[in-house]
Amino acid sequence: MFKQQKQKKEERVMKHLKIIGLAIVIMLMIIPVSAKAEGLGNARLSLMDGDVQIKSEDSSEWLPASVNMPLRDGDSIWVPDGSRAEVQLAGGTQVRLDELSSLDLLNISRDSSQFYLAEGIAYVNFRGGRSSGLVQIDTPVTSVRAYDRAAFGVDVAGNGDTDLSVFLGLVHAETKRGRTRVTEGNALAIGDDYADLAPLGRENEWDRWNTDRDRRFEEKKYSSRYLPDELDTYANDFDDNGKWVNVGGHGYVWTPTVQVSAGWSPYRNGRWCWIGGDYVWVGYEPWGWAPYHYGRWDYSAAVGWFWVPPARGDVYWSPGYVGWVRTPTYVAWIPLAPREIYYGHGNYGKHSVNLLNVNINTIVVKDRYRHVRVHNAVTTVHHDTFVRGRHVDFKVKENPFLREKINIGRPDIKPERESRMAVVRDIPRAKEPPKKVKEIKVREIRESRPMVRDREKSAFSHDKPDRQMKVQTFDKPTERRKDRSEESSKDRDKKFKASERQQTEERGKEIAPADQPSQKKKQRQLEQRGQQTEQPKQEVLQPERTKKREFRTTDETAPNQPKVNRRDSEPAPDRQIQREERQQKKQEKQPDKQNMKQDKKPDKQKDKEDKNAAQGGIKEKRKKDHEEKDGAKPSGEGSQQPPVR
Repeated sequence: MFKQQKQKKEERVMKHLKIIGLAIVIMLMIIPVSAKAEGLGNARLSLMDGDVQIKSEDSSEWLPASVNMPLRDGDSIWVPDGSRAEVQLAGGTQVRLDELSSLDLLNISRDSSQFYLAEGIAYVNFRGGRSSGLVQIDTPVTSVRAYDRAAFGVDVAGNGDTDLSVFLGLVHAETKRGRTRVTEGNALAIGDDYADLAPLGRENEWDRWNTDRDRRFEEKKYSSRYLPDELDTYANDFDDNGKWVNVGGHGYVWTPTVQVSAGWSPYRNGRWCWIGGDYVWVGYEPWGWAPYHYGRWDYSAAVGWFWVPPARGDVYWSPGYVGWVRTPTYVAWIPLAPREIYYGHGNYGKHSVNLLNVNINTIVVKDRYRHVRVHNAVTTVHHDTFVRGRHVDFKVKENPFLREKINIGRPDIKPERESRMAVVRDIPRAKEPPKKVKEIKVREIRESRPMVRDREKSAFSHDKPDRQMKVQTFDKPTERRKDRSEESSKDRDKKFKASERQQTEERGKEIAPADQPSQKKKQRQLEQRGQQTEQPKQEVLQPERTKKREFRTTDETAPNQPKVNRRDSEPAPDRQIQREERQQKKQEKQPDKQNMKQDKKPDKQKDKEDKNAAQGGIKEKRKKDHEEKDGAKPSGEGSQQPPVR
């Protein structure tokens, strides 16, 4: 009897343990998904030019990137030759990458961030602000950190040697040999066995571009007065791409004016991309970050589509505030108006339902969406277009939100390879990252290089006491690696253009027909024709001058020989005799010139008297005619006057 009771008691305990274990397993499965979805709003790719590529932790493949693509911990960015990129954090910090740069995101939050720069050039504009905020850039040989407002550049060579340039504020640099501080206006070159401190050198094109970008973000922004503090980072996007208008019932709202055509509607120009366990909208418009992931959209006949910012204290990032309809053939979505319920896998604000905490089967959407009858509000695409990005001509006769069942939450569609692409296109093989970059393991770097929030702690030695780095100081600035690379790139461009020109000429020779002259031959023929047409004109109009030119030209049979002065070629005695003869001739001509001047003087005086007499006669004649008309006797009647014409 006692044994039976004991067995029953053990069975009940085992049942309770199984239930508890199952609950723990479910919680462990749910928490990572929730954390991934809610942490996507901390960073985005705010600017890119060229074939920039991204690799995430859940994908082993480098895929093409797009502007406004959300970034998270474990993502890797490769910027190939001829490209640039900019990463913007929610707190306002910007990290810009030049060509041939590899950046890994280790730890990203709103106010703090940690990156690993394996090679290439990065510029960091750290906004600072809060006491707990920092930005940390790790390289193969050093760890660079800034805890207050700062702007600095990090240049990593292929062997890991690092150049640190501080343009604003104070930056901490640490290696295995110790740590030091670099102030504004100085540069520190760090290697395995050296650390050289020198003043900053001359400003290059990369520095000027970053300075212009910083100035743009630091200018006073008009949109800041209408946005909550959490969205002040993106005020420039609103200033440059739209305007604020006052709409009844909402107050001041924002309407876009850039990349908006007839029939445009929100969530139309972009793509749903599978990121962090959810379908996230990636807008292709330059302003397509904050208006698609915060707040709601509404419509009025007078204004059109406009964006309503979230209320202060209720700012939540979401994959995209839309409602869904999904059938086996197509997928449709519609922008949600203010106060309409959004169903998402996580906590996304006041008017949202966290599907991780409820049973989806018990939810019934009774009210229709407000924009269901607005023209072009509903976007419908084929199933293959949604998953693989392939364009399929597909039209729906009736509005899906009036005839089909509303889908609760995102569509239950299994993602494929193309679903992880923010933009579906091919990358040239020459633009792919090198083998060294592909072999970087982000998890191992994150474990070996922790984020150092305490200014007194070390990123390399946790137990050893802090020690000062031995630094050699120089008075003159040293040449930066960026300047050297610019010169070498110019040489490469010249060689490339020369080889390209030679290849095009060779191709032109191969494909040119036999009866068609080449470009050089045409040029020679035109020059010969020009000489034939110009030469007769010179002989007819100026024969003597032409002969003089022929006499003065050098010998054409020996064009490469140096010019010889005739005076130098004649012997010295002959030159002296000729000089004496010229002086004697000058002396003989001088009296003749004086006599000619004296002879010319009376002639000039006589001509002057004749001219005055003629003018006096004309005046006397006019006076006589005037007196005859008036009936008076003309004066000087007996005088002789010269005839007047």
